[in-house]
Amino acid sequence: MADPRVVVQADKASLGEHVASRFVGLLAQLTQQARPVHVSLTGGSMGVAVLEATAAHAWRDNIDWSLVHFWWSDERFVPRADPERNAGQARSALLSQIAIPAENVHEPAATDDGVSLDEAAAAYAADLAAFAVSPEHAAPAFDVCFLGVGPDAHIASLFPDREEVSVVDATVLPVRNSPKPPPERITFTRPVINASARVWMVLAGADKASALGLVMAGASYASVPAAGAHGSEETVVFTDEAAAAEVPDDLIDPD
Repeated sequence: MADPRVVVQADKASLGEHVASRFVGLLAQLTQQARPVHVSLTGGSMGVAVLEATAAHAWRDNIDWSLVHFWWSDERFVPRADPERNAGQARSALLSQIAIPAENVHEPAATDDGVSLDEAAAAYAADLAAFAVSPEHAAPAFDVCFLGVGPDAHIASLFPDREEVSVVDATVLPVRNSPKPPPERITFTRPVINASARVWMVLAGADKASALGLVMAGASYASVPAAGAHGSEETVVFTDEAAAAEVPDDLIDPD
């Protein structure tokens, strides 16, 4: 597992543009290899900002989008048209503007699809398993896994001191009574996240400074889930100056 590096930009706007530039360049490089590329997206203001900047990037059309598969590390189990849906936000910000096949967008089921929360989680796990890299890992090994980080240091819908954080024998879990609304969600487990080649955490704002400080101090992932997120090749925390306030200077990468 790669130790995390912290890359700091001045503010939220420059942060979104920087991450998008890195993302576009990486996808252009990976799709030149003529193989499927799997990307796990996240929601939240910074997740959307990165996708909006990606859509506006001058190199966007250098990517062979037909090779890219988009997934979500978690999703809110609400109606499909609900503005809280991560997938809906991503469609508006980027997916509706690129030539990506519909079958390459792997959106978890919604409440109005006629399935229960458990059925939705099981269906998403089956979709992941169809792209499994091995019998031991029933999911694709993501080329990039984007993660937001909450003020409580949660990632995906893995919240501090809850049983979902420690589950290692499943790829997808239903989440009930979430401490952050809405109460019902679907989430990847930590093994799926940590099988990714690159884990890119993107966070901004002074309210995230304490969480990032705990992550960089190596806190227990059970209480600080973001501290347990690592890519096999690269782990990068992209942040603005406000969120990086508690990170020692020697841990900040000049990038």
